[in-house]
Order: sequence, then structure tokens, then C-alpha cells
Amino acid sequence: MTTQGRVTIADVAARAGVSVATVSKVINSRYGVAEATALVVREVIDDLGYESSLVARSLRSHRTNVLGILVAEFEPFSAELLKGASSAVAGTGYELLAYSAGGRADGNAGWERRSLSRLSGTLIDGAILVTPTVVDVQQGVTVVAVDPHTGPSHLPTIDSDNLAGAVRATEYLLALGHRRIGFLGGRTDLESARLRDEGFRQAMAAAGVAVDPGLVRVGGYRRETAEPVARELLAGPGRPSAVFAANDISAIATIDAARELNLSVPADLSVIGFDNVPESALTTPPLTTIAQPIQEMGAQALRVLVEALTGGEVPAHVRLPTALVERASCAPPARPA
Repeated sequence: MTTQGRVTIADVAARAGVSVATVSKVINSRYGVAEATALVVREVIDDLGYESSLVARSLRSHRTNVLGILVAEFEPFSAELLKGASSAVAGTGYELLAYSAGGRADGNAGWERRSLSRLSGTLIDGAILVTPTVVDVQQGVTVVAVDPHTGPSHLPTIDSDNLAGAVRATEYLLALGHRRIGFLGGRTDLESARLRDEGFRQAMAAAGVAVDPGLVRVGGYRRETAEPVARELLAGPGRPSAVFAANDISAIATIDAARELNLSVPADLSVIGFDNVPESALTTPPLTTIAQPIQEMGAQALRVLVEALTGGEVPAHVRLPTALVERASCAPPARPA
């Protein structure tokens, strides 16, 4: 038997004193092996820790019983989605493989096609694509999209009510008395970011408050892109009294930029975010935000994917509600507008 590396089917056969063909029959529950012999083979398999490779399994049965969740990179939003999908996979008979494009997807349309071509057919039976840049993927594998760039598509789609959430965030700041409200937008290629921008503008218009173009910036959903833009927004002479950041990471970056400029949150500046990732409750002060049920989005995507693979009824689009989470980063303006 080998003493290094992966345990092979030949190792199992040698230890059990049977042929490789016999071990294969036991593994695949085929007829032709005496029960006493099968028992010995199973004991050896357990003792050696043998597990057939996904590739070998797929070549035999054309199935791996593995589902993929494909993301551009692992960050707070995708990590929460993964938690939800992981909880929902229990009891389905499937395993879950998380795969990242390693950040190469940023601004690189079509990353999901390349990722699916690597994984489908040999490693996964179906996939959840998180914020895919394209939704016309044809890789011979069942796919569900979460928060796609172009909105609902021919693929089953899971998202949250981004428009209503952005309206609620803006109305909250307006109700506190803010009128000079800055907006730190998200990635311009994402449909969810466009809807959050639209919701901000709708709420401002409904309140009869003009949007000051000088108070609108694109933060890009990343700390490294949001923080310098937030600093620029807050350093000007006509700075806003409040900022609605289109995701929590940008909102946290805004709080950090305010601190660098000796502005107190919320005494000098109110900040509200969007997502309710775990980090939002750990800021100083804790961040008021719009919660989208990220883990439930991941769980729903997993359930829809399993339904699609098992011939069940699959919804074309699942939209989950958002909700305001009040913490301590917002207050009435120091000087009423």
C-alpha cells in the first residue's frame, strides 16, 4: 500500500485481498459480491479513509452531487451568501463547493463563463452565480443567479428589494431633518447599485428636495475606492450633513474618512449603509443600515437550484424584502436645514 499521497482504489483492494473490480462493485452498490466480502471492503475503506475523486465519480455516473457557488471574490456580502447556502444544503444529498475568481472578475465581463467551463461536467452538477456580469451562460450546467448585473434574466434569479430599501434609507434621513444628503453609489455595472441610486433620487424628489450633483459620488462598493471619494466629499466647503452609502463597506469607509477629518458621527455627520453585513454592528458608532436578508438569499438560491436539478417547479424570480436597522450612526443635523 502507498504510504504517501492519496489512498487509491488499488490500495483498498490490496488491503482487503480482493480485485479492484470487486472494490468498485462495493463502492457503487452493484451485485455480484458476497456480503461478507463487501463488509471487509467497507471496513478497509473506512480504515484507510478512501474517497473516490469527484472527477472519477462524474465519469462513472455523470453526476458529482456537488453544487458550486461562484463569486468574483470573497468579501462580506458573498461570505454571508455562502453561509446561507451552506445551511440550506444540509439534508439535500448535495455537497457545496465555493469557488472564487480571485478578484480577476472585477471589470472583467464573462468571468462566470470561464469559471463554469472549468467546473461543470466534472466537478459540479449545478451552480449559483453571485453578481454575474452576464446571464446568457450556456455551459451545459443548471445555474441560478443572485443579484445579476442586468437584473432578472432567463435564469432563475434571487435578489432583494433594492429600490424600496434605498427609498427607506433616504426617507429616514429626511425625517431626521437632513436636506444636504450625500450619496455614495455602488458599482455602476450592477443593477442593484442602479436601483439604490434610483431609490435615493425618488425619495428626494418625493420630499421636494433637489439632489445636489456635487454631493453624489461613486464609491464602487470597495473600501479602497470608497474611502478617498468619501474624504473628498466631506472635505469640501459645502459638505453634506448626512451620507447614504450604497453598501455597508462604503458606509464604514465614510465613517473612517469622517474621523480623519475630525468630524463626529453622528453629531457632525449622519451615515447610513445598505446590506447589514456583520461588520456594520461593530463600527464606532454602530452603523444604521438597510438590511437585505443576505443569508436567506443564499439559502433561497440553493433551494431553487436543487429544485431545478430534481425536476421541481422553479420560480423565475425571487425578490426578498429589505428593512431598516436603526443603530447609532444617524441623528438630526446639528443645524436644521
